[in-house]
Amino acid sequence: MDAFDVTPRLRLLRFPVGQAYLWRDDDGLTLIDAGAPGAGRPIADAVRAWGHTPEDVRRIVLTHFHEDHVGGAAEFARLSGAEVYAHRLDAPFVRGEAQGPPPVYEDWERPLHAQALAQLPDPPPEPDLPSVVRELADGDTLGFGDGALVVGAPGHTDGSIGVHLSRHGVLFTGDAIAASPVDGQIVLGVFNLDRARAVASFARLAALESEVACFGHGDPLTENAGDMLRTAAAAYQPA
Repeated sequence: MDAFDVTPRLRLLRFPVGQAYLWRDDDGLTLIDAGAPGAGRPIADAVRAWGHTPEDVRRIVLTHFHEDHVGGAAEFARLSGAEVYAHRLDAPFVRGEAQGPPPVYEDWERPLHAQALAQLPDPPPEPDLPSVVRELADGDTLGFGDGALVVGAPGHTDGSIGVHLSRHGVLFTGDAIAASPVDGQIVLGVFNLDRARAVASFARLAALESEVACFGHGDPLTENAGDMLRTAAAAYQPA
């Protein structure tokens, strides 16, 4: 796992597939997403390398239920004592009470998905899932980042969310938006459940005033993010 600072308060944790983020307030840390199974201890190491202890992490906010975002949540929650949060529509899948619906793949996405699966660790015979998940809804405010706003962004999954720190100009998009690993182009996230809703969520997130945008996959934007997201979102709108 690689880790580097995006801003003095924001650190990116990059896994073989996907990434997570640490946000630092004066009174503690917040983890946005938690990597694939087995990521809990590497995340704890990354927290220590940033000059903190795992117990400094107050909460884990999951942008959606897919394995590469929630796999390390239970392990890291045990190590840190952090509370786990997810949208109410994805929370049952995070807790393992039901199996989440698979994406509706476009033909060109199938080889990409196979490539991603090959890079993920083998799933444990008994998934390690958090038993307690605090449920979120669109418009909720969380106790970090001077009022983090939960922004419903369905389409990738029904319960996908973005998180907007308006006072800091920072937006976490989960997999609703991505940056291409080839050329950095800002694109609609892949492997969606409902593409039309995903396009609408892209536009909704892009409309927010943001200087920095942090994606579930791909390099973050560190300046003029709102303008760049709006330009990219416009390409998906009907002519």
